[in-house]
Amino acid sequence: MIVFIPVLLLAVLGLHYCAGLSVVAEGTTPSLGAVSPLKSEPSDESDTNRKPKEAGRKKKKEKKKRRQRERHREARSRRGHSGSRGSEPGAGSERDRPSGGVRDSKGASEKLNQENNAAADAGRHCVWLEDIQALTGETFRVDKKPDPANWEYKSLYRGDIARYKRKGDSCLGLNPKKQCVSWEGTSTEKKRSHKHTERYFTKKSVGLMSEAGLSVSRQPAAPSSQPLSFIPVVGVDDAAPPPASWLNPLGIYDQATTQWLQGQGPSEQESRPPDSQPDRERALLKARVEEFNRKVREDPRDTELWMAFVAFQDEVMRSPGLYAVEEGEPETRKRSLRLVLEKKLAILERAIESNPSSVDLKLAKLKLCAEFWEPATLLKEWQKLIFLHPNNTALWQKYLLFCQSQFSTFSVSKIQSLYGKCLSTLSAVRDGSIVSHPELPGTEEAMFVLFLQQCHFLRQAGHSEKAVSLFQAMVDFTFFKPDSVKGLSTRGQVEFFEPFWDSGEPRAGEKGARGWRAWMHQQEWGGWVAVSPDDEDEEPEDEEQDIRDKTLPRWRIWLAAERSRDRRHWRPWRPDKARKQTEEDCEDPERQVLFDDLGQSLIRLSSPNLQFQLIAAFLQFLGVPSGFSPPASCLYLAMDENSIFDNELYDEKPLTFLDLSCSGVGCVGRMDPLGGRHWPRGPSREGEEFIRNVFHLALPLFAGRERSQLCVFWLRYEITKVIWCLHTKNKKRLKSLGKNCKKLAKNLLKEPDNRNSSCLWQQYAHLEWLLGNTEDARKVFEAALGTAGGGLADTDLCELGLLYAALEAELAPPVGGTAPVRAVRVLTGLAERGPSGPCPGQSSAVHVLKARKAYEHALQDCLAERRGPDQGLPDRRSRLVTLAKCFMLFQYLTVGVGAAARVYEQVFAGLRGSVSAEGAGLEGALEAVTLMHTSLLRFHGRVAAHPLAPLREALSEALRLYPGSQLLWRAYVQVQSKSHSASRTRRFFQAVTSSAKHLEPWLFAIEAERMRKRLVDAVQRVDGREVHATLPEIGLTHRIRALFESATRSTHGSHCPLLWRMYLNFLVSLGNKERSKGVFYKALQNCPWAKALYMDAVEYFPDEMQEVVDLMTEKELRVRLPLEELELLLED
Repeated sequence: MIVFIPVLLLAVLGLHYCAGLSVVAEGTTPSLGAVSPLKSEPSDESDTNRKPKEAGRKKKKEKKKRRQRERHREARSRRGHSGSRGSEPGAGSERDRPSGGVRDSKGASEKLNQENNAAADAGRHCVWLEDIQALTGETFRVDKKPDPANWEYKSLYRGDIARYKRKGDSCLGLNPKKQCVSWEGTSTEKKRSHKHTERYFTKKSVGLMSEAGLSVSRQPAAPSSQPLSFIPVVGVDDAAPPPASWLNPLGIYDQATTQWLQGQGPSEQESRPPDSQPDRERALLKARVEEFNRKVREDPRDTELWMAFVAFQDEVMRSPGLYAVEEGEPETRKRSLRLVLEKKLAILERAIESNPSSVDLKLAKLKLCAEFWEPATLLKEWQKLIFLHPNNTALWQKYLLFCQSQFSTFSVSKIQSLYGKCLSTLSAVRDGSIVSHPELPGTEEAMFVLFLQQCHFLRQAGHSEKAVSLFQAMVDFTFFKPDSVKGLSTRGQVEFFEPFWDSGEPRAGEKGARGWRAWMHQQEWGGWVAVSPDDEDEEPEDEEQDIRDKTLPRWRIWLAAERSRDRRHWRPWRPDKARKQTEEDCEDPERQVLFDDLGQSLIRLSSPNLQFQLIAAFLQFLGVPSGFSPPASCLYLAMDENSIFDNELYDEKPLTFLDLSCSGVGCVGRMDPLGGRHWPRGPSREGEEFIRNVFHLALPLFAGRERSQLCVFWLRYEITKVIWCLHTKNKKRLKSLGKNCKKLAKNLLKEPDNRNSSCLWQQYAHLEWLLGNTEDARKVFEAALGTAGGGLADTDLCELGLLYAALEAELAPPVGGTAPVRAVRVLTGLAERGPSGPCPGQSSAVHVLKARKAYEHALQDCLAERRGPDQGLPDRRSRLVTLAKCFMLFQYLTVGVGAAARVYEQVFAGLRGSVSAEGAGLEGALEAVTLMHTSLLRFHGRVAAHPLAPLREALSEALRLYPGSQLLWRAYVQVQSKSHSASRTRRFFQAVTSSAKHLEPWLFAIEAERMRKRLVDAVQRVDGREVHATLPEIGLTHRIRALFESATRSTHGSHCPLLWRMYLNFLVSLGNKERSKGVFYKALQNCPWAKALYMDAVEYFPDEMQEVVDLMTEKELRVRLPLEELELLLED
């Protein structure tokens, strides 16, 4: 049977038809070797590719000839039979020819064979069909050459099939109900076979639950009196059926089916799927991206817009889309984060191209590249940036912090030289030596901050001698500069200062110090003879023994000796000329400070305010509570002790407590373990003498209010030692300290400039009150109030009267509506602008009413003056604060706590709107008023029953405004610790920490949780034994650890030594030593300069003492007792 396949059918099947194909013509008989017409005859190229053996070609040709002869014989015999029975149906064209003789048939067969051979040869040689003249009318051809590979393989040889693309799995012309084409290897069936049904708990199905559902609304049906046999589904069967038409004669097709029968599709609105929540978010996100692109294209100079675009990428990552990251996929999260970082980097590079002089964009790029680049590459980029912007102080500060926190390249000497290079470069900019870069506003203040940061860096690294020497040199360089060198540049002045430093003359804080100016005058004119010291000062102080008990463990002995030497040897060693000492007599060469260690760090301070801050910072550095706190830019770097959590004094006397905290910043010579008492007291007798010498040197340098403040600092320092003796109940030392303190106060008040100083009289009276001399203190208060007549206009007088009234209120609290008589009389006398007499009688109601009116008018005037043109003056702010405090206390004593709260609300409403406008000054004023309000509420809660809700609300609202107030956080934590419900506190801390940039919310959130854990442990554990848990811990340990991790990832927390010390102490308390070691080494990666961390590691991991000490030596931290010396001391 001969099959005809037209060219059109081949095209429909998707096969590229070649014009050289043909099939057997009519009248020919297909041979056994004939192949399907779909397979074209292989060309010579395909034969040559297969390359049959040359020896077998002749045999094949002979076999082919024999088969052709046999076929001819069979054909002749068949033609003979066909003549008698007729032609068979379906025979070829040759069967229909008339039968003739043998010669005719033989000739016809030979002619046909020749034509077939010619066609076959033409097909084998790839001759086009148009080139064969004899077959121009033929569209089919028979392929008589068999291919054995068709039996061996499942498909035709791919080289014999033209390239094509199959569209669909069907074939045109087939009946789909009875016939089909089976395509082996189809991908659709494989995909369908691997597709499994999604269960409800899979990730994709759970995600569908978060999508917004479709809104379903129904009309309320009238209640039916007859019971229903089923629950009707509203909105499904109630719809009207579609009208009948010629396409829908029965009315059973819906609208979509009817449109399909008509060849139409649904409308655009109907085909649009209902908007889901992720789709709306994607659309909104896409719109915001387009808006950002349009804005940066229109205004490429807007750096803030570029930074906002970079920050927007984090929101893109959190939103559903390409960068969405699901929980539990760490690898996917890493890839997505890297994609986002690369996208941010690309945006920043575009921004820098448009703004090549923007430092903020370059800093953002460096911060981003810290995730990609090596530290060496990052350091080179920082150096390039510093070279381009040497006058940018903020850039210098970030560069120093970067170098200071790189553990791999850190060393104390290297960072010390970088600080010197920074300050000397900025000094050259101020002097005009660097002409290409002008001085920026605020350069002098920023240089002073960098100087303080360097001093605290040296103190934390253990090099206390160098830090003290820096302050000594700055005092001489600033206050005792000769007039002959004032016109020179900073570098020239430093060159003249070097001979004075190397001359061996006494420096600031040392006995007989006269200053650089006097030394220069003596060198130029001569005539100065050194004064011999007193005989009592010639006796050396008995050296404290480094090792007291050799039976203790080795690590305990080393820690005690190291801390003892830190406490005694913080001053730089100088050869004593009276004892004929030389530099070779120093046992520890590190105690000597050379000029090369500090020459580059000397700067000029021309502002009087900065000069006074230098003295206040020096005193605070020595342990004197001067109230000076490092600026916010370097505060968290200097925090290394937990004194910010000490609230014993505040709890005992909330109205008259003396704030002795140092903002968590330690003083020189103190390397105490975490958790001990922190009292600002002198380390030794020589240290006390050093501080007294600094006061004697600094007092003549100032006059007026600044001099009075220095006297208050000195007297308050002595009072802190008295308070320390009161808490430790050391009566013997209390007596001697009280006597010396009273002597100092009287000597200061005898000076002509201090006789009318209300601040000094206030401190002296408070000292007498603390010593128990109540009557003497009252006499001092009455005398001071009687001599002054300024009334409410005098801020110092109001402070004096406020303290007096508060002391009287704490001594005789108002119980049962009876107010303390003396307190009311003092506050009434302040309002009447006259001296309050010593009469102890009760104030009349008329006087109280007049005083209240006077306070109201004065407060309104102060609030009105603040809105005037001179609203930023510090004197007016301090007057407003003092007046508000007096009025609040007066209202509390005469009316009640509610009246005092109304005064606070009035002041708070008047100041709240101007906090952001006027800056830190008004913020401090508002903080002081809020602190007074909370103190009154706490005091009232101690003497009477009062709910904590008003106090909690006042503290919460105040802390939202200024989250950096340590005093308010201390009060808030103390109040919330009395509540058994921690959810409110946790929500508040979460809200503040997520919005504020300060570190205090994190620190006090951790402290609040630790206080709760200590309470639970105290209930659950008795004498170290586990007992029945009456209060469940409910995951406090994990919560505290999560808070620590979040805090250490913050901007300020990652480089805060105090935070890392607290974290390490907490993990060690849990008993997990391995995890504690990991946190210790992680802390070193961020704070490698903090010696306190290394000391804590020796205490917590005694077995690692040798490794820790070797690490300290490698990083050039100060080790005062090497382990080799310890071995020698133990052998003696």
